[in-house]
Amino acid sequence: MAIATELPAGCEVLVLEDDSLLRRRLAAHLRSLGAEVTEASTIEQARRVLASLPFDFALIDLHLPDGEAMELLRAGEFSENTGAVVMTAFGAIKDAVEAMRLGAGDYLSKPFEPEELPIVFMRCRDRRGSERRDEYRSGGPLAGDRDEPFFGESLSAIRSKLDLILESDRRLERSLPPILIEGETGTGKSLLARWLHRQGPRSKRPFITVNCAALPEALAESELFGYERGAFTDAKTARIGLLEAADGGSLFLDDIGTLAASTQARILAVVEDRTIRRLGSTKEIRIDVRLIAASNQRLADLVEGGSFREDLYHRLLLLHVELPPLRQRGHDIVALARRLLERIARKHRLKGLSISSLGESRLLAQPWRGNARELAHEIEREVIFARGPELDFDGLAEKPAAAPTEWRNPLWTVPGEGFSIDSIVTDLIDEVLRETDHNISATARRLGVTREFLRYRLGAAKTPKP
Repeated sequence: MAIATELPAGCEVLVLEDDSLLRRRLAAHLRSLGAEVTEASTIEQARRVLASLPFDFALIDLHLPDGEAMELLRAGEFSENTGAVVMTAFGAIKDAVEAMRLGAGDYLSKPFEPEELPIVFMRCRDRRGSERRDEYRSGGPLAGDRDEPFFGESLSAIRSKLDLILESDRRLERSLPPILIEGETGTGKSLLARWLHRQGPRSKRPFITVNCAALPEALAESELFGYERGAFTDAKTARIGLLEAADGGSLFLDDIGTLAASTQARILAVVEDRTIRRLGSTKEIRIDVRLIAASNQRLADLVEGGSFREDLYHRLLLLHVELPPLRQRGHDIVALARRLLERIARKHRLKGLSISSLGESRLLAQPWRGNARELAHEIEREVIFARGPELDFDGLAEKPAAAPTEWRNPLWTVPGEGFSIDSIVTDLIDEVLRETDHNISATARRLGVTREFLRYRLGAAKTPKP
């Protein structure tokens, strides 16, 4: 595997070793792997270079002519973004354990082969990233790590599309293109993102979820890209970003449309160049992260409104999945409800529960504005308050709602005179415009017409009659 033989391109490494022959040998091998190497033989030399240069990794001999390198660890001389690996003589495991307690990421017992360095450095880097990943482990009610989306008949075309995406991912393995998932709140975007990661070639690598809407604008860039010590007033320590922590895996950006324009610009650079730059640093770091973005608003509308970058939108649109709302999934609603009931019943340690035919009709009658999430909560509520093995959903309306196309009262007839179809169309347009907050694109989609037709109708309505 690449991890055993490669280092990140252009990574900065400090080699602190007083044995000049060993130091030069290690430095030469690291340079042959593409690293930028700085050599030091004393604690004083190390302090000088650490004060002026940021390092990705440091290879440290604990015993030096002017003291113990443990002093550098105790004093916090190494940046939190530096993976420190200590070299100890055979049998000095106690020193290595103490060094790791003070912040070193790993150790090597002398003698060792230089070929071991990439393995140890990458292991050290993964440990640093795991601390950040633990902060963003995703979960939630009925959304465990092994849950799978329910596709049913209504999502069969989407499932076929996803299978083609996964087939392409397995061929590529690296530099996977981003995926955009759009759909109303509660349609299962985060569940689908986790499923895509688990089914793909990166299933063994990190999966990090970030709710962009919950990130304050002032903190979004530092959380995503990381920062060096002193990058801003409160940056008293350095920190790697979530993009770097997800290297080799997937980063799920939920509600990406809420990110500020400046952060969107930096995300665009990640998509195009696959590089990041920590705040307060001038160094580009290459990463290989599969970005999965999600939005409960159509990004095309946000682009038209000027709140989302058009260039980033088109990069994300390469692999696009749109999840329909639950109310458009027909009898799959009942099949999904049964599946959720099984899971919820296990959670409550109940057996033999089922949904009655009356309960099914009531489920099908609902608009489900909260989609699958609302359905799950309604089922759990019914399980808690149920008085028998069959769930009737007494709290839901019994009469099925009219289908979206059944908008006209069947008792209404066209009057003998005074009827104007133009006024009916204008009133209908005005009503949908109010519901969409006068968003032309959203209104055109709701009415099944083009924006040009809509603008024509609006213009004609304003034109005074002769």
